[in-house]
Order: sequence, then C-alpha cells, then structure tokens
Amino acid sequence: MSARQKSGGVESDAERAAYRKDLLSHNAKPLWERTMVMGPGNDAVPAIWHYRDMRPHLMRAAELVTTEEAERRVLMLENPGLPGSTYILASVYSGLQIILPGEIARAHRHSTNAMRFILEGRGAYSSVEGERVMMNPGDFVLTPHWTWHDHGHVGSDPVIWLDALDNPVAKFFGAMFRENYPGETQPVTRAPNEAETRYGNHLLPVDYKSGARSSPLMLYPYERTRQTLFKLARLGPIDPAQGVKLRYANPATGGHPFPTLAVFVQWLPAAFAGRNYRATDGTVMCCVEGRGSIAFADRSFAFEKGDVWCCPPWISYRFTTTEECVVFSYSDRAAQEALGFWREEGTA
Repeated sequence: MSARQKSGGVESDAERAAYRKDLLSHNAKPLWERTMVMGPGNDAVPAIWHYRDMRPHLMRAAELVTTEEAERRVLMLENPGLPGSTYILASVYSGLQIILPGEIARAHRHSTNAMRFILEGRGAYSSVEGERVMMNPGDFVLTPHWTWHDHGHVGSDPVIWLDALDNPVAKFFGAMFRENYPGETQPVTRAPNEAETRYGNHLLPVDYKSGARSSPLMLYPYERTRQTLFKLARLGPIDPAQGVKLRYANPATGGHPFPTLAVFVQWLPAAFAGRNYRATDGTVMCCVEGRGSIAFADRSFAFEKGDVWCCPPWISYRFTTTEECVVFSYSDRAAQEALGFWREEGTA
C-alpha cells in the first residue's frame, strides 16, 4: 500500500497539474491520462473522386503547366480526413497523372515503390531500368524501389493514369530518398517486353534467383487479366461480399507484387447486393467497367468507369451494382501481412 493510500489523502488538482508539468519538462507523459484509446482505424474517411469531375482539371493542368515545369503533371488525391498530408490514406499516396503527345516525364528514381493503372489513352510508354513497355487502358504497370524510370508519349491523344506509391510508409521510417537521372531519359538497353518473356509465362530461367523484393514483371496487361477474371466469374464461386476477387502475384515467389502494396482486381455481377465487409488494410479502388455503388455506415457513393474512391481501415462497406463491374484496387495489405497485423471480417 502506498503512503498516499495509507494516509487516505488525495492529491489536489493543483498538485496533479504541477506533477504533470514536471513530467513534461522531462519529455514524459502519464499513460493513465492519455485520451487516445488503442483500437483499429485512423483519421482517414471514405471519399470518392469522380473521373468526370477530375478529367477537366487534368486537361486544364496540361494547358497551364508544362512537363518541364512540373516534371510529373499530377493531381494528388488527398483524403478529407488527412488535410495537409497529400495522402489518400495514411499508408498510401495516390494521384492522377496526364501526359500529352510528344511529352517526356524525365527519368528519376526513388526509394518508394510506385505503380500505374492506365485509365485513358494509348501511345504512352514507361521505361524502367532500360526496358520500355507501351501502356494501354486497364494495364497495371510496376516501378519498383530505386529503379530508374521515365515516361513518354508517341501517340496522338492524351493518356491519363492513376499513380500509387508507398510514400507514407517510407516517410514513417525516415527512409525516403530521390535522385534525378543525369539525362532526360535513360537509354533503352533491353528488348521490348523482355520481362514478360522471361517471367510472365509460368516459366523462369533455370538459374533465376529471386533477390529482388518486387515482381520482376513490368506490366500486367488488362487484356489477359480481363480474360482470366471473366472465365473465373463464369466458373464461380461468387463471394457474397467481394464477388470474384483475384490478386496480382509476383511470378517468382507467388507473393504480392511489392513488399508494401497488394494489388487486386475483382468482378461483381449485375444486380449484386453485397454483404458487409471490412479489413484492416486501407484500400484504394477504381472502377474499370460498369456501374454500381459502395455504401459505408454514414455515406454511399455511386461509381462508374474511371472513378476512384478509398476505403479506410476497419470501416465496413458493401457493394451494390446495376451492371457487371470490374474494380481494380490496391492496399497496404502486403505490409500488414508481413508484420502480422492484417485481419478481415465479413467474408463467406
């Protein structure tokens, strides 16, 4: 029993305040007075960016700002619950990027992993570590950690894509680095689609050793993804919350494409009335085909092709569709699984 308990005395508010002030002078605080209770979720809120609203702003940006000025002409998608962060979720950065015919987004590299999901247009390319791939709508394109990369456009119409990076994770660890390439573009030193030839046909070179943490593929083409997804949709089963959902895999390991980011594509049937679902990974979604809506506890969003929305961690949602839908998504699930944090609720 403490001296205080023995005496029956109770410290006054003034004594407690003085004690607290003394602790602060030592850069310490009393745990028993904390106001933040341990629990899932964070300050991010569900939000949507309609493509019909964002596209005119991208076109206007193309008129006002050159790639020489901006290097990357991107509109960052900032979560309303995370003002000033420039992040769509606490663990993911996302933006919409536009490139016009004849333009170049100069080469650089950074310690963060990046990916592109192509929304509109043909004729743009991405070059990564000496290999160039053309990008088409629905394609998922990788730019792994610390790889030189640049983009260009040899077509005739604007190309727009959705960027995603794990910047918040690198920032949290204080490990964000960036470097410009000496020239505007890097030389092309590898054959077109060489990575797909070597690693994308369920075969690997006999002496291949998986030393990298990211997928060796640069490109997951939508034509092939869509064909697989629709075949499996016809075969079933149909999950009552997620429809038919697939994850993009690293062909060398079977794991996620990035150590921090998991990437998915799913099919939802017409007139689908989904079951409630929630998980601890913060997820960004994009409608590739069809129309539908997603409902949270206090709000709902109708979506159509090109729309981007976010589902914060451990907030329940459910899908409803009016047409068959394809939804592309990515989240921090890869990092959470590696650390033992990830969990879900509401699957079949």
